[in-house]
Amino acid sequence: MNLENKVILITGASSGLGAGVAPLLLEQGAIPILTARSEDKLVQLSRGLNGPHEIIRMDVQSAEEIEQAVRQVMDKYGRIDILLNNAGYGQFKSIQEMELEEYSEMMDVNYMGIVRCTRAVLPYMLAAGSGQIVNVASLAGKFATAKSTAYTATKHAVLGFTNSLRQELRGTGITVSSINPGPISTAFFERADPSGEYVRNVSGFMLPPGRVCREIVRVMRKKKEESDLPGIAAFGLRLYTLCPRLVDRLTYRFFDRK
Repeated sequence: MNLENKVILITGASSGLGAGVAPLLLEQGAIPILTARSEDKLVQLSRGLNGPHEIIRMDVQSAEEIEQAVRQVMDKYGRIDILLNNAGYGQFKSIQEMELEEYSEMMDVNYMGIVRCTRAVLPYMLAAGSGQIVNVASLAGKFATAKSTAYTATKHAVLGFTNSLRQELRGTGITVSSINPGPISTAFFERADPSGEYVRNVSGFMLPPGRVCREIVRVMRKKKEESDLPGIAAFGLRLYTLCPRLVDRLTYRFFDRK
């Protein structure tokens, strides 16, 4: 699909993948609509972008703010061609260290944020008979590791929602996609791993953010329904699906690096 003049609403766009994909979309001639809670960071990002775009302060935990942002985009452009649900965060703690409120908060942002944004945009896509919803999930949603019970659960929920929604929207002209990357070298780990121990332990496996951003654009252009990164992960996931308990026993020490 040619992305020229496509209106693309991006959540969590003030940093990380959301910020990184914006200039790539501009190169394709798209019109990125950058949303996040931090208006200051959005303004700073906007100054470095060359091409038509918008910035809107929006909290994915607020259905009201999401509805207002979507109406603002529809009033100006008359359509939202692609929704990139990217907002999210992680914290790597054991279940005994993690407070119940922290579980609820992460699920509200990582999962319910996607549900809220999708519900707000979907009626307009259905009316148009076209569109794409791209959800940034994680390999954690398919392959769980220790000390990430909260984060892994949110990404399992995102993938379950994505896969079910894809089936629900078959025949409507709307594509539902998921991006499932492994660890990415972004500011995500400033909160997820403040000690830096996990980052040091997996530095050799970290994905460059530019690679993931390019894959997001490719998924949009090809209307691909799912992408696992790195590519070798696809083989490991097939093996895990076939014999999950055996793989757990053989690999838990290797993956317990948090």
